[in-house]
Amino acid sequence: MKIQFILVAVLALSVSFLSCKKNNDVTASDNTDMVTHSDDQSNFSQSTDDITNDVNTTIDNYNAFDGFAGTGSVDNGITGLPCNTTAVLDSAGGLRRITLTFNGPNCNNTRNRVGVILLTMPLAQHWKDAGAALTINVQSLKITRLSDGKSITVNGTIVATNVTGGRLRDLSSLGTIVHTITSTGMTVTFDNGSQRSWQIAKQRTFTYNNGIVITTIGTHVDGSTTGISEWGTNRFGNTFVTAITQPMVIRQDCSWRLVSGQVTHSRLAATVVATFGLDSAGNPVSCPAGTFYYKIVWTGANGIVRTYILPY
Repeated sequence: MKIQFILVAVLALSVSFLSCKKNNDVTASDNTDMVTHSDDQSNFSQSTDDITNDVNTTIDNYNAFDGFAGTGSVDNGITGLPCNTTAVLDSAGGLRRITLTFNGPNCNNTRNRVGVILLTMPLAQHWKDAGAALTINVQSLKITRLSDGKSITVNGTIVATNVTGGRLRDLSSLGTIVHTITSTGMTVTFDNGSQRSWQIAKQRTFTYNNGIVITTIGTHVDGSTTGISEWGTNRFGNTFVTAITQPMVIRQDCSWRLVSGQVTHSRLAATVVATFGLDSAGNPVSCPAGTFYYKIVWTGANGIVRTYILPY
C-alpha cells in the first residue's frame, strides 16, 4: 500500500511560563505570556511534526532509500513529494542523501515554508530496516502561518529511528510501526528576533484502523517527571517542560486531525494542563465536521483557576 502523508496542523502543545516569583503568584502579565508561549509552542510542535511527516512522504516514495524491491528507473527516483517541494538525490562520503527545498504552502494550505532540509542515511542501510536511523538537518526553514502571518525559523538536527522496521506503505498488513523522533537542540527564532534552543523526545506509533492512526508519547525523563516530549527555554528566557500525560492521537479518517490527548506543562510559575479533542464547550468529541478545540487550565493568583478554550 502506498501511503502519502497530508501535512496536518498538529496544534498547540504548550503554554508559557515566567520566571519564579517569591510569592509563587501568577499575575495578569503571566497569563498573557502563557498565551504567547502557547502560540510559540504550537508553531514549533506543528512545524517539527510537519517536518517528520514530509520526511515520511519523501522516503516512502523514494524506493532506493526505503528498500522497496522495485525494478527499472523507479528504483532511483522519488515518485511523490510534499507540496511545493523539489528534491535533489545524490550520495557522498558513504551516505545516501536527499536535499529537499521548500518554497510555498504545505498541502493543506495552512503554512508557507521556505528553506532546506537535508536527509542522510548510510548507504548500507534502508529505511525499512529495524533500527535504521535517518538524520534530518533543517537549514533556515522559515514557516509562516497563513491565517495570521506569524512565523518562526527553525534550524538544527533531528534523528528519526525506525525502531520496528517496516515501510508505512505496508502498514495495513504489518499492524504496527514505531518511530522515535529526537533532537538535542533545535534553534527556534521567533518573530520578535529572540532565539532559543528546544529539545525533542517523542515516540510515534503507527497503526491501521480505517486509515492510519498515529499515537505519540514523550520519552524523556527528568527527575520525577516522565513522558517529556519537548523542553527548553521560551522567548521570555524561562525554561519549560512539556510532558504528554495522555497519548496524542491523530487519525487519517478524521482528515489527519488530532482527535485526543493531553499534555502538562510544568517547572515554573504555574502547572498547566492542556486537553485536546473537545468541542467549543469543552466536551470530548470524536470527529466534528467543523473545528476541534482544546482547553488549557492553570491556577492563577489567589488560587483562581484560569480556563481557556481555544480552536486548533
